[in-house]
Amino acid sequence: MANTYFFTGFPGFLASHLIEEILRQGYAVDKIYLLTLKQTKSQAENSIKEIIKGSYLSEDQVEVMEGDITTPGLGIDHPIADTWMDEITHFFHLAAIYDLSVPLTPAWQVNVNGTRHVNEWVKQLKNLERYVYFSTAYVSGKRSGTIFENELEHDAGFKNHYEYTKYEAEKLVLEIKEDVPTTIIRPGIVVGDSKHGTTSKFDGPYFILNMLAHMSYAPLLPYFGAGKVEVNLVPWDYVVQATIHLSHHHVGSGKTYHLTDPAPLTAKDIYKLFAQSYLSKEPSFTVPLGWAGKSLKLPLIRKWLGMPREALDYFTCDSHYDASQAEKDLADTPFGCPDFPSIQEQLVHYYKTNRKNPDKQVTIH
Repeated sequence: MANTYFFTGFPGFLASHLIEEILRQGYAVDKIYLLTLKQTKSQAENSIKEIIKGSYLSEDQVEVMEGDITTPGLGIDHPIADTWMDEITHFFHLAAIYDLSVPLTPAWQVNVNGTRHVNEWVKQLKNLERYVYFSTAYVSGKRSGTIFENELEHDAGFKNHYEYTKYEAEKLVLEIKEDVPTTIIRPGIVVGDSKHGTTSKFDGPYFILNMLAHMSYAPLLPYFGAGKVEVNLVPWDYVVQATIHLSHHHVGSGKTYHLTDPAPLTAKDIYKLFAQSYLSKEPSFTVPLGWAGKSLKLPLIRKWLGMPREALDYFTCDSHYDASQAEKDLADTPFGCPDFPSIQEQLVHYYKTNRKNPDKQVTIH
């Protein structure tokens, strides 16, 4: 039987690749509905045409509609909206503000109130087989130690409003899990794909490469602080492949998955690998991490490095994300998270080739 899909957050990077992966893994598609803001509708229509070009889908199997998750009913004004309620089998909710420096009010409106409206809409779908909600591993906030997939609520606080609002949104999704077949996806810090390093944005660990690019003429390279905490980096192709598999098989229903690196490197090791690959140099001395924090308080330095001050927190929070459930449920599939040393050359090469491309916006994924 063919599936009918509904996506929020299109034409975002992950939403686009999830659709491509559905086609690549060979799932039968009856219809795909894509919710997009009015100002991105034209881009969404062009993007989906490129995605389905050469595939078994025709353009009349795809419907791009204007809407807004911050309004009740998702802002959908369509004469056959009620018919969709009977058709949709898989609902993917990705729409959110992914910005570490976002103020609380807009983050709450989109990430929390938006998810509340999506939940209410999803509960009306009569033939829904799976509701897939994209959260983040960093709903753990300032927690340290081992974080397990079946854990959420805590009082450790949060590094920014993005984490806090995604945490509150995931709590809302858990409230309807008994009534709706749900899969919650918590990715780590998403980087370029494992084969070619392709990405839409140079953020997260790419801030290190931004810094190295500006230090290319320095005779010596420093380490910044001890760098002993783990930094959890995952290629987007692993996140996409694992999500599509888990959202189409019964084993994934009712579960939360850390799509994270089961054996992450420390910040110091990642920095060292990048320095060797990008500059053919090895850091030889250490300066206090506080120096970097003070420097990033200056707007000129933040702009120069393309790095928000909030990003530094992800190189200092000592957390380990246990991914046992994800590893168990993906064990008999070809989908596993590659170790970082095996992909970092691809990431560096793509960055070198494209870092001056104006289309590569430096924002948080």
